[in-house]
Amino acid sequence: MTTITTRTVTYPADALTMTGHLALPTGADRRPAVLVGPEGTGLSDVERRRADALAELGYVALAFDLHGGRYLGDPEEMLARCMPLLAAPDRMRGIGHAGLDVLRAEPRADPDRIAAVGYGTGGAIALELGRDGVNLRAIGTVNALTTGRPGEAARIRCPVWAGVGSEDPIMPPAQRDAFTAEMQAAGVDWRLAVYGGALHAFHHPPVGHTTRPGVGYHPQHAQRAWRDIVALLAECLPLTE
Repeated sequence: MTTITTRTVTYPADALTMTGHLALPTGADRRPAVLVGPEGTGLSDVERRRADALAELGYVALAFDLHGGRYLGDPEEMLARCMPLLAAPDRMRGIGHAGLDVLRAEPRADPDRIAAVGYGTGGAIALELGRDGVNLRAIGTVNALTTGRPGEAARIRCPVWAGVGSEDPIMPPAQRDAFTAEMQAAGVDWRLAVYGGALHAFHHPPVGHTTRPGVGYHPQHAQRAWRDIVALLAECLPLTE
């Protein structure tokens, strides 16, 4: 572990002014970097802490914004914003590229050694960056078994790891099958981890507002999913090459 510094970064995307969270390990050398995408509710302290944890490991990490600095705790408001976004790959890619541009412009980040990790909508955006042919070292997603436009998964140039709860009603077995079929047909190096008994957003600690049915925290699987993501980064984005 290492000491870190953090700062807020603002940048334009999706006709909004986004507010991201950048976490830097100590030192002045260039480091591998990780783009961190939040759940559909938006950037919160959960993702900020994950970016900080990655910086403590030695990565430069940027937790990007979805909603122009807002956190959408009302499920209906969140759905009204996220459902059209999830149906618009080019908008998702625009949000992802905007965050990626900020990360690449950071002098401490090695622009040739970047991975994308995302949860829910943030994970869907990470996958769309891959489908857009972005040079990433790895893509890791939780609760984001989204499929893309036909044939575009063949542009993914890195391993893809995906995690999902076995009891997630938003990502049911049929969605898992469609996602894995897309990855397999495209020749992607993919892995799927199914966490037994877990619901949607099982990785996210309890929140102080109403959530959608089928959402629930599973502390053991949350820790396991985090370890799996760290292992993915250690394999595909080692701190030293």
